[in-house]
Amino acid sequence: MFELSKEETSILKSLSTPNKIQDFLDTLAFNYEKSGETCMSPRRVLREGKAHCLEGALFAATALWLHGERPLLLNLETLDDDDDHALALYKKNGLWGALSKTNHNVLRFRDPVYHTVHELVLSYFHEYFMPGTGQKTLRAYSRPFSLKQFGTAWIISEENLWTIAHALDEAPHSPIVPKDYTRHLRPASLVEQTSASIAEWDKKNPRT
Repeated sequence: MFELSKEETSILKSLSTPNKIQDFLDTLAFNYEKSGETCMSPRRVLREGKAHCLEGALFAATALWLHGERPLLLNLETLDDDDDHALALYKKNGLWGALSKTNHNVLRFRDPVYHTVHELVLSYFHEYFMPGTGQKTLRAYSRPFSLKQFGTAWIISEENLWTIAHALDEAPHSPIVPKDYTRHLRPASLVEQTSASIAEWDKKNPRT
């Protein structure tokens, strides 16, 4: 399926639930892009054994798709000083959850307990802030973004998937913070900033 090899298909078939997919994502080293920016396909992620958030989301969406679910991404859009974050969405019993590859101890997996995508996104709001200042930076989110529009060749591509990355970035986004309300936002406290500084994968790790 998807022109994957037997070995690749076997791995993806073994990831038969969102929990198993997330467990696999957690085994991947974080992609620090030491040789330049990348947007690797699921095939390359398997070969390299590492991923950043968008690469992890693309991989997770592919695994969900192979098991008959919709391959949906969601982009969390931030202020320019911070980095956006990509998630793979899934539903169980009509409720939304999310799969996430991140190097931080926040912005991670979400259980399927959210009635709407908006509810799900809000669960990330207070965890999304700048180190040092605690400024909360999450401002908007995309509607569920289907990967079906790109066919399937990207799943095994040896090229960077910039077309998908740019399309996700340019997709319509809905605001989170009401206009002129940012002055009311309280910065994250020192203890929150300290706890959020924990990284899962060290930059010096040879796998990265």
